[in-house]
Amino acid sequence: MAKRFGLFLVACFLSLSFVNSPLVGTYIQSLKTGAQAVSKQKDPLYERILAEAKDKGFPAEDARIDKVWKAMPGYNGLEVDIPASYRKMKASGKYDPKKLVYKEVKPKVHLGQLPPAPTFRGSPSKPMVSFAVNVAWGNEYLPDMLAVMKRHNVSASFFLEGNWVKKNPELAKMIATAGHEIGNHSYSHADMKRVSREKALDELRKTNEVIEATTGSKCAWFAPPSGSMGPETTAIAAEAGMRTLMWTVDTVDWQKPSPETIINRVSSKVSNGSIILMHPTEPTVIALERLIISIKEKKLKIGTVSDMLSESRVEVFE
Repeated sequence: MAKRFGLFLVACFLSLSFVNSPLVGTYIQSLKTGAQAVSKQKDPLYERILAEAKDKGFPAEDARIDKVWKAMPGYNGLEVDIPASYRKMKASGKYDPKKLVYKEVKPKVHLGQLPPAPTFRGSPSKPMVSFAVNVAWGNEYLPDMLAVMKRHNVSASFFLEGNWVKKNPELAKMIATAGHEIGNHSYSHADMKRVSREKALDELRKTNEVIEATTGSKCAWFAPPSGSMGPETTAIAAEAGMRTLMWTVDTVDWQKPSPETIINRVSSKVSNGSIILMHPTEPTVIALERLIISIKEKKLKIGTVSDMLSESRVEVFE
C-alpha cells in the first residue's frame, strides 16, 4: 500500500513538472497564437484588411551612389500594420479605410553604409528641404536671421568656421541654443583641393574640437569651403567622423544680389530633398521670410540637414 502511494506521489510530481515546464508553456502559447491567426483568417474583416493592404503603402528606398548626386540617402517605406488595423476596426466589425494603421519599413541599405562620397541632395521622395548656412563672417546679420527662423519655427544647419567660433563664441552658442544643427566648415576656410592630407585632417579636427568645447555640439557633417574638394576630401572627413555635404540650390548671396533675385533663384529650383546654400548677408536676411513662406506654399517642410537626410518619412505639412 505504501509503495503504491509513493508511486502516486512521484506521478503527481512529474505531472506538475511537465505542466510547469517552459517548453510546454511555449508550446501552449504557440497553439493559442495559431488558433488566433486561424480565427482572424476566417474573419471576413481580417481577410478584407489583408487584401486591401496589398495595394497600399510604398516600398522603402535604399541609399545609393548616384551618378549625378553622389551619396543619396534612403527613405523609409510604408505598409499597412494588419494586426493594429484589425484591432481598430474589430469593435464595429466593418472595414473602414480611414482606420487603417500604417508603419514605416526601413531600407536595407543606409547612408552610413555607403563609401565616402559627397551628398548633394536628399531623397526626391521626401517633401523636405534644408538651409545650409556657411558662417565665417556676417556677424551683424546672424541675430536677425535667427529671429526670422524662430518666428517661422524653422531649424537650419549652420556650418561654422573653427577660427570664427574661437573669435565669436557667444554667437556660436546663440545658434546652438536656438536649436539649429552645427556643422564643420574647416578651421581657416582652407581650400581642400590644395592643402595636404595632414593639413586637411588638422583643419577638420581642430574645428570639431572648438565647436564641441564652445557649444557642446558634435559635428556630423563637413561643408568644404567654396565647395572645393580634393580626391581624398570625403575620406578625410570620414576619418574625422563626418560625411561631406554639398548643395542642390545656391543662392549665390555672397555676391550681394537683390532679395528678389535670391527668392527667384531658390523658388525656381527648390524641390524634394533640396539643400539650399546661403550665408549671413543683408539680402539673405531681407529675403528669408518670403523665402520660407514660398517654400512652405510648395508643401515642403524645412528642417536640419540631418533630419532631411534621415530615412524617417514626412507626411504632415505645416
